[in-house]
Amino acid sequence: IDRTHVVTDEYCRTGVDGLYAIGDVAGAPWLAHKASHEGVMVAEMIAGHDVHPIKPESIAGCTYCYPQVASVGYTEAKAKELGYDVKIGRFPFIGNGKAIALGEPEGMIKTVFDAKTGELLGAHMIGAEVTELIQGYVVGRQLETTEEDLMNTVFPHPTLSEMMHESVLAAYGRVIHI
Repeated sequence: IDRTHVVTDEYCRTGVDGLYAIGDVAGAPWLAHKASHEGVMVAEMIAGHDVHPIKPESIAGCTYCYPQVASVGYTEAKAKELGYDVKIGRFPFIGNGKAIALGEPEGMIKTVFDAKTGELLGAHMIGAEVTELIQGYVVGRQLETTEEDLMNTVFPHPTLSEMMHESVLAAYGRVIHI
């Protein structure tokens, strides 16, 4: 126990053989989707299946308010603190036709990349339906996506999700399609 939480490893194992801890009792992030994933992972591990460890920095945080807020991975400040040289991309909702058509032109997407490797380190967004849009970046983190992968991806138009593409292009000073 560390203060009020059970100490676990990335597979939710405690210091007691055969005893696992998941969800809020195991610590941050305190999110239902993290706890659910941990429960499935532990059950599959007990059943003898190969599983992948939990990576807290790849779990999306979503705030269901108006406007919505969502993020995954490292902030710009945290990435710099960890020693990364970062490239930052920003794209405003006002530059997206679908956001304007929905009457939701306020908001933005910010992406954080490792300038050396191109690895997606984090994404942060505020605006309409960002709790849905963050999933693209969650998958990107899981698959170790780079800015090149995202730049070469063709996003449907007009959609809110194409702002993911635009924020990457902005990070690398490339042409933005408005």
